[in-house]
Amino acid sequence: MKRQIIDKIEQYDTIIIHRHVRPDPDAYGSQIGLKKLLEANYPSKTIFAVGLHDHTLDFLASPDAIEDERYQNALVIVTDTANTDRIDDSRYSKGAFLIKIDHHPNDDAYGDLLWVDTNASSCSEMIYELFMEGYEYKNWQLPDTAARLLFAGIVGDTGRFLYPSASVKTFEIAGQLIRNNFDRNEVFNGLYEKDPNLLQLQGYMYQNFNMDENGAAYIKLSNEILEKFQVTPSDTSLLVGSLSNIKGVKAWVILVEETDQIRVRLRSKGPIINELAKRYHGGGHPLASGATAYSWEEADRVIEDLKEICRNYK
Repeated sequence: MKRQIIDKIEQYDTIIIHRHVRPDPDAYGSQIGLKKLLEANYPSKTIFAVGLHDHTLDFLASPDAIEDERYQNALVIVTDTANTDRIDDSRYSKGAFLIKIDHHPNDDAYGDLLWVDTNASSCSEMIYELFMEGYEYKNWQLPDTAARLLFAGIVGDTGRFLYPSASVKTFEIAGQLIRNNFDRNEVFNGLYEKDPNLLQLQGYMYQNFNMDENGAAYIKLSNEILEKFQVTPSDTSLLVGSLSNIKGVKAWVILVEETDQIRVRLRSKGPIINELAKRYHGGGHPLASGATAYSWEEADRVIEDLKEICRNYK
């Protein structure tokens, strides 16, 4: 499969890389890391990484803005995105050929060529595997810019290698990546340093979360609360792991109010929560998923469903 992808890459002069909406470090790591990898090995090709920029990822990179005409006869690659509803920039379907590279459950098997590995810790890990295949097959080289992005993506999606998804292979790949010349401290600072107002919001979360006797925890962050702490809904992505530190917690949900919806961030230490996310316009990994509610009443149903999952978890 990896060689088929490499063959397709070699066939096209223009390559456009997409990823999911509301990007996280692995979205940028896999998408823009792949762009930097391909630019280094195919300098004559025109390669773009598109999608709305998230300012919390300024330290990593920024995507490109391109015209519709660029999609004519272009190869489109989508990384780290389980289903078409979550692809950032609907123009992904306008290219000549579509490749999906992802590590989420393959519930939406879109694309002309698919490489899905649910055992991978991150899509960035998969892009490194693609590089290794390219090294053996076409003598690809890994530039420092790509290594930095892939390392950040792996660190972000494994929670600094704390999550069960971090395998022996993951540690081996991380060990290879840090042989490249980039500042690991700068990457870690960008991933985990927080503005004072965000830390104050984190304190509010610790003071106001709820948890039942079965280990189901939740916190609601309304517009009023976000405005009080001068934090955007996007900023709260940096706090999604906060409730993991609570003794006895099995799974938790952070509910963040936006203009026209409520963002649902689900995490778990054991109970499977991606099926719950699918019921509420979302999806993701068994232990890390996202969804959307369109009223606080619907958000309350998410909480009740999460409580039931934890109650039935053995």
